[in-house]
Formats: sequence, structure tokens, C-alpha cells
Amino acid sequence: MDLKLEVVVIPVTDVDRSKAYYERLGFRLDADFATERGLRVVQLTPPASEASIIFGEKLTDAAPGTAHLQVTVTDVQAARDELAARGADITGVWHDADGVFHWAGGANRVDGPHPTVDSYGSYASFADPDGNEWVLQQVVTRLPGR
Repeated sequence: MDLKLEVVVIPVTDVDRSKAYYERLGFRLDADFATERGLRVVQLTPPASEASIIFGEKLTDAAPGTAHLQVTVTDVQAARDELAARGADITGVWHDADGVFHWAGGANRVDGPHPTVDSYGSYASFADPDGNEWVLQQVVTRLPGR
């Protein structure tokens, strides 16, 4: 079976504000259309990603700010700096004290990149204007089979 994540719907309160925010961060605008019955779809794709985000009107009943998304980058510091330069209120690079994954709500975070691991151990994070959380995870070398 071949399953590829294509789209994640994220809940937002102001479609145009969110569209402008993600475009400012460098996301590619793929679609922005509305139907006669009031359904609006805005689709954007993060740089170099095969999966996109969609938000709009009448797409989800989820509360704005409840999405948690994670993307991989080859250089978390460079990605963090570029997002900050584009207007994201982003954390510094951090790692989990246990070195396994990251805890909810910022618990167990230690400032700086992971001291011994270049892949899967260093992160930076930000939230969009509604509080939808994005985590950047550095992956230089993928584990076998990934």
C-alpha cells in the first residue's frame, strides 16, 4: 500500500490573515477559491514539502489553535533564522532533556541543539496567529527505511 500525506486541514479564525502570514513565511499559495455556498479553501505548501496545509471557511469544526504540525529541516538553525527574518515569533533551537522526542507545552526543553545527535534531536518551534503549533525537527541523515 502506498499512503502519502497530502493535506492537513488547520483551523483558523481569520482566513485572509492566515493566508498573508503563511505567504510571508515563504509558503507557496496553491489555491484560494470559494464556492457559491460559502465554502472557501486556501491551500499552501511549505517550501520543498510534498504535503500542504488547507484552511478556510466551513472546512472544520476544530477550534482554532488546536493543530500541532511538525516538519523536518536539514539545518534547524538556518531554518529558524529564515523564519524569524520573515516574521515568525520562533523559539531558539532547543532539544529534549531525555533526547527522545519533545514533550507537550515546552516541558523538558533544554536550550541549544542536541549536544551529540545531528538528526532527530534538535528543534525550534513557533505558533501561527491562532496558536497552531509548528515544530521544526532537524534531520540530516534519515534512519534506515525512513
